[in-house]
Amino acid sequence: MRQLTKIESTQENRSRANDYVHEVYELIKKRNPDEKEFLQATREIFDSLRPVFAKHPEYIRNGILERLTEPERIISFRVSWEDDQGKVHVNRGFRVQFNSDLGPYKGGIRFHPSVNTSIMKFLAFEQIFKNALTGLPIGAGKGGSDFDPKGKSEREIMRFTQSFMTELSKHIGPDVDVPAGDIGVGRREIGYMFGQYNRLKGGYEAGVLTGKDPNHGGSLGRKEATGYGTVYFVEEMLNENSLSFKDSKVIVSGSGNVSTYAIEKALQLGATVVACSDSGGYIYDKNGINLDTVKRLKEVEQKRISEYVKEHPEAEYHEDCTAIWSIPCDIALPCATQNEIDEIAAHMLIGNGLKALGEGANMPCTIEAITIFMENGVLFAPAKAANAGGVAVSAMEMSQNSMRLAWTEEEIDERLKLVMKNIYESCKTAADNFGKPGNLVMGANVAGFLKVADAMVAHGIR
Repeated sequence: MRQLTKIESTQENRSRANDYVHEVYELIKKRNPDEKEFLQATREIFDSLRPVFAKHPEYIRNGILERLTEPERIISFRVSWEDDQGKVHVNRGFRVQFNSDLGPYKGGIRFHPSVNTSIMKFLAFEQIFKNALTGLPIGAGKGGSDFDPKGKSEREIMRFTQSFMTELSKHIGPDVDVPAGDIGVGRREIGYMFGQYNRLKGGYEAGVLTGKDPNHGGSLGRKEATGYGTVYFVEEMLNENSLSFKDSKVIVSGSGNVSTYAIEKALQLGATVVACSDSGGYIYDKNGINLDTVKRLKEVEQKRISEYVKEHPEAEYHEDCTAIWSIPCDIALPCATQNEIDEIAAHMLIGNGLKALGEGANMPCTIEAITIFMENGVLFAPAKAANAGGVAVSAMEMSQNSMRLAWTEEEIDERLKLVMKNIYESCKTAADNFGKPGNLVMGANVAGFLKVADAMVAHGIR
């Protein structure tokens, strides 16, 4: 029998890899026909992994893709609570424990009306690769509820959160699953959950949750970590291409923790941030956003971003938050929510001179938008790499809890910078090794996948 030439063998491996990826994706679509966010996340990853399977057929033999895309466990539960008028409400709670090959499940809890199984699965799936990229010993999970904290009193939020934790406590632990905060869940909510967990367990388990107040077992720098980390990653990308935040015009969507501290770090690096937003609309200040005002309005007074123009009459407020991408800028940092930048927004940004984009939120750009950016030479920092700073500092909080000590803010910031630099280098190297130099989307997907896939092979079929 004639032996295959090296070229023929390579072509055969590519063909087998393409067939394998296609078959698994078709299976996922069949099993999850209505889960559009989850399907979008898997499709984006799969497009990057074809050359990996061509080079490493052992992953096909071990069924890595089939196993990696099926959560180890999905927990859904009822959350009953009583409002201030004595009326009983019922919400749904979720925890998706997706992959534990690198460590205990790790990922945030989100309270938002949009929360459903698809969104939880997409977030937890993305978390697998993001957590792997940090180089820290953490697996991946995500949780939340369709509870809307807006308009609720302090006591109502406390009652709901305690009820949520009463059920969730059965499924988590410092060496099992360590949740954190996310949209709608900050230090206050984490504090209520932490108190309820320890009440139920009859002890004090500091490492069961991260994102706690630094005075009560939390880590300094956690609130700033995702925003700072995004800017640190983008800074590495800019430096590699002889660009800088200094004297650049920047747009940051959102005005929560990620957005606020991305703005703060960009300003510290010499940028002018001209716009930010909330779900109601956006503000544009040609002279540069006054961050102190934004912080006070959003963090202290809990007001809408529209109030900004009352104190800064030279600024403009516009009600359509999606139109923020029509403003000319050098660097865009989408930090609000998934799929906030589509093809139309991408073309607007490019037409107005965009040079670089860093995803601070989870999957804020559609697949079509990402393609447009990359085809037009825009430097693109994907979310699973760029916004990994938050979970990195969460893992540092776990370490501090285990050791019963607290690192200084300066120590945390230096560790965060190093993690983001290492993530950038891992993504760049993976893109180079698989024939796509400069493609950080592929690099992030491949680098994260390889770490998890190798662990899955080492642990056997389970």
